[in-house]
Amino acid sequence: MDRLDYQIVELFTRRPDSSVLSASRDLGVARPTVQARLNRLRERGVLVDIVPKLQPGPMGYPVQAMVMLQIDQRIGHHGLHDRLLAIPEVIDCSTMAGPWDMLLRVVAHSNTDLQRVIDRIGSLEAVGRTSTSIVLRDLARDRVLPLMDDATRDGKSDTTPR
Repeated sequence: MDRLDYQIVELFTRRPDSSVLSASRDLGVARPTVQARLNRLRERGVLVDIVPKLQPGPMGYPVQAMVMLQIDQRIGHHGLHDRLLAIPEVIDCSTMAGPWDMLLRVVAHSNTDLQRVIDRIGSLEAVGRTSTSIVLRDLARDRVLPLMDDATRDGKSDTTPR
């Protein structure tokens, strides 16, 4: 990645509603250059998608929690991901190493509603145990621009591990 790649990603991260044409004007480069760079970043797996960032609170889901799952090893987690994502309140799902097997970020209408969501998750066949922590406030989320800044600083132009 070079500085222009960083500037393109930074622009779309800060203003996801930008068009390729407006980005080219803002950056002072040709529209085909911006489009080609976006395509290359997607092909390399650096850029997954450019989508607006939604806030669950104003949509009626002000309660947010992190739910850790232990999976019953006799059953395994095969298919569990699909069943978890069938629950609309599950907005992030990751597998983990360590004493917990999965980490979910969930939202709810209220603390009482959160109990309903947790009960639904816990009732899934492969889920052995859950632990829930309510999020009080998000301080940083999806914070990748500093990584990109570091990758493009001081003439570094690739993303190979150091």
